[in-house]
Amino acid sequence: MPRMSWKILIFIASGSAAVLMNASTVCSQAYPVRPIRLVVGVSTGSAADATARTISQKLTDVLGRAMVVENRAGAAGAIAADLVAKSPADGYVLLLVTAADTVQPALRSNLPYDLVRDFAPVSLVSIGPLLLVVNAAVPAQSVKELIALAQARPGKLSYGSTGVGTMTHLAGELFKFKAKVDITHVPYKGGAESAMATASGQIEMTFPSIPAAIPLIDAGKLRALAISGAKRVPFMPAVPTFDELGFSGYDRSSWYGVLAPAGVPRETIARLNGAIAKVLGMPEVREALSRDGTEPQPNTPEQFAAFINRELAQNAELIRLTGAKAE
Repeated sequence: MPRMSWKILIFIASGSAAVLMNASTVCSQAYPVRPIRLVVGVSTGSAADATARTISQKLTDVLGRAMVVENRAGAAGAIAADLVAKSPADGYVLLLVTAADTVQPALRSNLPYDLVRDFAPVSLVSIGPLLLVVNAAVPAQSVKELIALAQARPGKLSYGSTGVGTMTHLAGELFKFKAKVDITHVPYKGGAESAMATASGQIEMTFPSIPAAIPLIDAGKLRALAISGAKRVPFMPAVPTFDELGFSGYDRSSWYGVLAPAGVPRETIARLNGAIAKVLGMPEVREALSRDGTEPQPNTPEQFAAFINRELAQNAELIRLTGAKAE
């Protein structure tokens, strides 16, 4: 066989490198090529589940591949987070992270994952406030009157939450700390159960999302006394914020975002981030999220990473101050 000249060899090598580079580019642009799983750490019917299903339906259209919501409830969201943290870093298994996930690290030292080390932030999705509501029979028409009632009956009043380590639990503990009152914590499986328990008189108060409370408020079974957000809600203009009532630093809200396993390629993260921003700009999505009590809040992966770090630090400090425990 005749020997090839060095010029021919260089030409062949250059061509091969070009082919490999083009193949790599095509692979990157092709994402996704199969269905994507969006794992949610709560059961169906919850606000987090509703948010996941709202965005996944539209992301299916934008990305051109099915995004399937997978509920893995249990251990205050740790089961879902651990599953995603240990999944391949290819962008096909994602986590709908919630505000409660940034509480867990300060409550539990034995989590099998690290929320910063083991995940790649994709985007914040939405933010929504909590309400302080009381049973309609509770003789308190304002937060001031509720505090006076609790002070007169230490340890006798109860508040409900969606479980230990959730934002509703932390909201209750922060209220107790700032108001200097003794109120008993009663955890429930979800916001609907806690709201119903308050409406039926099993407990005196709770801190539900707006959608969980509105039907019971309209039915005259609950009374809204305050809202945890930074501003009043347009369709509940008479309900003041905690900040207006002198509870500075009580801007505690529920929020949802999307994380991927650490190591997912930047191009994939950028593709997902752009798709989420596009979906959150759709009027029908904004309307659906509004019905669930939240507002779209897309941001960059870098901004979301900074947001998560702030939440982790603030929640750790709140737990230190309030003495909240993983009961």
